[in-house]
Amino acid sequence: MSFGSFNEGGVAQPMAEINTTPLVDVMLVLLVIFIITIPVIHQAVPIDLPQVSSQKVEDKPVVIQLALDAEGRYYVDGALVHRSEVESRFAFTAGRNPELHLRADRGTRYEKVADILAAAQKAGINRIAFVTEPGK
Repeated sequence: MSFGSFNEGGVAQPMAEINTTPLVDVMLVLLVIFIITIPVIHQAVPIDLPQVSSQKVEDKPVVIQLALDAEGRYYVDGALVHRSEVESRFAFTAGRNPELHLRADRGTRYEKVADILAAAQKAGINRIAFVTEPGK
């Protein structure tokens, strides 16, 4: 700690001033370094890139609407189909990243729903949505 004087007879008091000269020197050196290095970082090479016109490909997923009623009948996109045709529809759309929207009646047996989920998994359908009615 710094003291005001070397007077042995009096009570020594600490200096109340802070020496800011070293702090200002360091800040000026850092400022000069940043002023020199910033233009070096932002150098860009001018390149004449080719101009092409292209269109965005709209890759909408194929949506399969599947409904199961309480009697166990299958409806694909609103049309009544047999169980074997459901699998053929899954296989037909498997390469185009299909999305299955499954609607099941409240009285549908769980085995029917599990059977459809297994068939969808076998066909490679990864995106399955369970469609429900909004609550009251």
